[in-house]
Amino acid sequence: GCHRGGRRTQGGSPMTLADALTLVDYHYWARDRMLEAVEVLTPEQYTKDLGSSFKSVRDTVVHTYGGEWNWYLRWIGKSPTAMPDPEAFPTLASVRDAWKAQEAKVRPLVRSMGDELDRVIKYETLAGDPMESVFSHMLQHVVNHATYHRGQVTTMLRQLGAPSPKSQDLIRFYRERATRVH
Repeated sequence: GCHRGGRRTQGGSPMTLADALTLVDYHYWARDRMLEAVEVLTPEQYTKDLGSSFKSVRDTVVHTYGGEWNWYLRWIGKSPTAMPDPEAFPTLASVRDAWKAQEAKVRPLVRSMGDELDRVIKYETLAGDPMESVFSHMLQHVVNHATYHRGQVTTMLRQLGAPSPKSQDLIRFYRERATRVH
């Protein structure tokens, strides 16, 4: 196992850089499938209050992007005090553009971690409370958080009578990747 500063930060084997990059690949593959499915909505459907955790498809998509934006800033030493305002993203294109720009920062940052994925990062919560977490745990959280909210978007699309997204299952990603390699 890997020890840092005299204490073990993770049970089992530490995450490898290959593991982390695969997780990031999955995350953006699934995001793109979700955004593709959301594209068919009218502006009215996109912002319709459906009574979910975040009222509309737009608000849920922006929250999912915003979670990643928030964690990225923590990784680079800045701690936001609020999530992005959904009103700042009136169209799907506006959130997609922001998210693609975010991806262009996240991918090199993860690559730059090398074998330091178990590094502990200090940050503050949105409420300003001091916190620290292992980078690989934070990365797994970002991906898992997005998976949770993509599931909500799928349900909302069904409520709106829109076609369901293509499968975003991790095993589907691995199967597709295996067929592309061979």
